[in-house]
Amino acid sequence: MTDILIMGETLVEIMRDREGVELYDAGLFRGPFPSGAPAICASAAARLGSRVALVSGVGNDDFGKCILDRMKELKVDTSHVIKNDTVSTGCAFVTYFSDGSRKFLFHMGNTPAVEAKAPGKDDFTGVKYMHIMGCSLMAKKEFADEILKTMHTYGENGAKISFDPNIRTELKGNGDLDRILEEVLQSTSIFLPGREELLTFTGEKDVESAVNKCFSYPKMEIVLMKDGSRGSTLFRKGEEPISCPVYKVEQADATGAGDCFDGAFLAGLVEGLPLDRAVKNASAAGALNAAAFGPMEGDISPETVEKMISGGI
Repeated sequence: MTDILIMGETLVEIMRDREGVELYDAGLFRGPFPSGAPAICASAAARLGSRVALVSGVGNDDFGKCILDRMKELKVDTSHVIKNDTVSTGCAFVTYFSDGSRKFLFHMGNTPAVEAKAPGKDDFTGVKYMHIMGCSLMAKKEFADEILKTMHTYGENGAKISFDPNIRTELKGNGDLDRILEEVLQSTSIFLPGREELLTFTGEKDVESAVNKCFSYPKMEIVLMKDGSRGSTLFRKGEEPISCPVYKVEQADATGAGDCFDGAFLAGLVEGLPLDRAVKNASAAGALNAAAFGPMEGDISPETVEKMISGGI
């Protein structure tokens, strides 16, 4: 049985050890860290008790081992993570700046990260949610089409589709992206954008109009907007919004915080939590991840999330 099915890239992340060092300058890096937005999301959901399956690909190399060892440690189902003996595992080099901005240098488009094929309709049973990341749709059209095929297969089997646009300008190599994104939104029940992504996707100038436009999609049930230091707001059609502030931590690295937010929110839905509590869990998981250096290195568990919400951390 699988609660949450996630299909997308896995890669390792190799990170500058301090802010303000350009990728073209000589300097120190830290890593490799297991990464890839879908894998980070999977890690958070699994830590909070969901049965998670990941469809992706790695090379048969040490970087692939880094990713698979972490997924297996967290009991994520990796039966559909392909291993390629001839092509290396994908990777990303990352640098940070004091204003909060980041730069990524991806080596992903011709790696096993974007080679996985759509699983068959009986490969996973009981799937409640299928989660898609926009970055997974951007690098390679053929991989995006496999994700769409999986989305339709499991959507027709009763899974609800959740979608985080997770825009990465460095990955916009897919010339068919607008058509693909529109197809995903037509099937999406849970939309998890940042504020600017919400406005960009809808073409609206204010949040209220943008949210209303989202609810014109036939299956849309929840829009959960992530808004940086201002927290997050959950919208449901015809109901009062639910807002949640950011939980304050000493930030070590913001990479992966939004992906952990997604995974924790979906885990809360799987558990049947009230929506306001599921949003709090998501916010706490994001904060816990930001408090640790590395994209999925945060101390996320039911106990630490509870402590964060109750003010114990």
